Amino acid sequence: MGHPVLTHAHQSQVVGVEDPGPSLSPLGSVTPDRDRGGAAVMEKAPERVRKPSPRYKVLLHNDPVNSMEYVITTLRQVVPSLSEQDAIAVMLEAHNTGIGLVIVCDIEPAEFYCETLKAKGLTSSIEPESS
Repeated sequence: MGHPVLTHAHQSQVVGVEDPGPSLSPLGSVTPDRDRGGAAVMEKAPERVRKPSPRYKVLLHNDPVNSMEYVITTLRQVVPSLSEQDAIAVMLEAHNTGIGLVIVCDIEPAEFYCETLKAKGLTSSIEPESS
C-alpha cells in the first residue's frame, strides 16, 4: 500500500485511496503518475502574506463636566478589556495632560469606542497610531 504524498514546498491533498509511489519531475517536486495508476496530487494555492491592518488610537479628552467616577465607569462599560486600574490611569492622564490614550486597535472598533464614548457625554477622538 502506498502513502499520501506531501511536498516540502506546498501543502498537498491526495485525491484517491492509494499512491503506488510518486515520480520526481526534473524540478524535484512530486507529480501525479497516472500511467502507473497513481493518485492525483492537488496543489493548494500558497497563502498570501497579509500586511497588518493600520492601528488607531482612541483618545479621551479632558472635560470639566463629568465626574472622575463617571468617566471611569463609562470607560469600563464601553471598552470591556479595560481593568479598573487601566480606566483610572486613562482618566488621570486625560485630567492631568488634557488627553488620555484609551486603547489602540483596528479602525472599526476604534470608531465604535469613540462614538459610544461621545454618546455617553465624553469627548473622544481617534487618530492613526503612527502619527
